[in-house]
Amino acid sequence: MLYSTVTAATKRQLLRERLASGDLLQFPGAFNPLSAKLIQDKGFDGVYISGAVISADLGLPDIGLTTLTEVAMRAGQIARMTDLPAIVDADTGFGEPMNVARTVQTLEDAGVAGLHIEDQVNPKRCGHLDGKAVVDSETAVQRIRAAATARRDPNLLIMARTDIRAVEGLPAAIDRAKALVDAGADAIFPEAMRDLSEFEAIRKAVSVPVLANMTEFGKSELFTTDQLAGVGINIVIYPVSLLRLAMGAAERGLDTLLAEGTLKPAVADMQTRARLYELLDYEAYNTFDSGVFNFTLETNKD
Repeated sequence: MLYSTVTAATKRQLLRERLASGDLLQFPGAFNPLSAKLIQDKGFDGVYISGAVISADLGLPDIGLTTLTEVAMRAGQIARMTDLPAIVDADTGFGEPMNVARTVQTLEDAGVAGLHIEDQVNPKRCGHLDGKAVVDSETAVQRIRAAATARRDPNLLIMARTDIRAVEGLPAAIDRAKALVDAGADAIFPEAMRDLSEFEAIRKAVSVPVLANMTEFGKSELFTTDQLAGVGINIVIYPVSLLRLAMGAAERGLDTLLAEGTLKPAVADMQTRARLYELLDYEAYNTFDSGVFNFTLETNKD
């Protein structure tokens, strides 16, 4: 009932332990707290909080328009509703190294288990769009060093995302990944890899966990979990997938309403009231309510 009883510190510790196991962890992207509860209910390993989804939820493109306050608020709302560890997209850290440090502590306070900082020029753009620009190696390293230094919980996962593959090629991505690990990154997020061999090359180049982004309509093929595990990937995210599924269904439903004048033909595709109440745990709230308000005026006249 209400929020998760698993502390943020415990979630971070459990994420570290799961990563050490060598298993491939699946983190679907939650577009709101309710979808995070659904991800947990289905048995996934964690929840991803996408910057692109937060932007889209605000009706904005993913070009660095969101603020740290907006991201931290949504990250906290999602992280507190699930027992699973949550990883949040922290973009470029929302500024220079001191801003990066503040970002890390703010998101740590929000209860996330991990976050990633990228090496794009600020303001950034979606990692699977053309025309990206990346900062020099020194700036990228400073961001990660600031992030690693700022955290107070040593189990908070500091992940470094690099977008340099699309700008300077795979060899540059390998060199950048190594430099970011040396700067203190606990994991590497190589964005927009072209094929499995590129993921494998990054995996062989670093000694920390590697994340694969399986976003639809992007630069990377949508590889299966077996394929990704086969080249040693440790975490796979599906950042915008649930939002795309939900918005696709919503659009079809609105088209039906316009065409038919009723949503009756779409009811079979809707989540039932019973299923929604199950996810929201109405029964526990009712039990709590009954236990608190079990008095009568007759016995409480004074």
